[in-house]
Amino acid sequence: MKREIIRIDEEKCTGCGSCVSGCPEGALQVIDGKARVTNDLFCDGLGACIGECPEGAIEVETREAEPYDEYKVMENIAKAEPDAIKAHLQHLQEHGQEKLVNEAIDFLKENNIEIPDYEENRSACGCAGSMTLTLPKSGSQAHEPVMLTSELGNWPIQLKLLNPNAPYLKNANLLLTADCAPFAYANFHQRFLKDKVLIIFCPKLDKTINEYVDKLTEIFQTQDIKSISIVHMEVPCCSGIEMIVQRTLEKAQKTIIIKDYTISINGELI
Repeated sequence: MKREIIRIDEEKCTGCGSCVSGCPEGALQVIDGKARVTNDLFCDGLGACIGECPEGAIEVETREAEPYDEYKVMENIAKAEPDAIKAHLQHLQEHGQEKLVNEAIDFLKENNIEIPDYEENRSACGCAGSMTLTLPKSGSQAHEPVMLTSELGNWPIQLKLLNPNAPYLKNANLLLTADCAPFAYANFHQRFLKDKVLIIFCPKLDKTINEYVDKLTEIFQTQDIKSISIVHMEVPCCSGIEMIVQRTLEKAQKTIIIKDYTISINGELI
């Protein structure tokens, strides 16, 4: 069957093993100095390991693969420490996989294995971008609101909707940003957007990454792009936006200096 599953670029992979600990299902191992998917049955294709790779060597692709088998995964995880079971359940729930959560719990019940309290501190699976937080306010609401002017100069802004031949892309200074960044950074328009063409997408949730690479490649090959700025959040999965831009430049055979900015969850420029 065709389904989403992890692909590892062996040329980029250094065999550091960071992704192995980021895979609660035990689908990844370092073999002969490279990270590899040891069994398609264990890989759920949700991509928890992507943000763990410092080299951007992991992505989700759609290909022929054996169906993911939750019972087989649980048999594998049950051999490990109890924390591994908890991390796996949290991982599934973070990604809305309630059916798989129920299958995993059924396995635990059938085998008289204690069900961990996986709903407490739900982001312990490593999905830092999904962590539930209440953020402190700056206190600025006590002052009179300041009226600012929008610096947005193009539409649409979602990469999926963008026309690579749009006239505003000619000789453009591009600003590529993850979806969350403009909401987290209060001064986004004035600090980053002025005189730039805005393109936004989510490297974690969007399922059309390969299409994005193709579309950006066409833009870089057909338009004379002056500069590239990237704005993303500090969570690991969000750094995938830089990996996508780097892949695109390689494919387009272009050399353009990238200005990379990171925003903290608290809305500060790091």
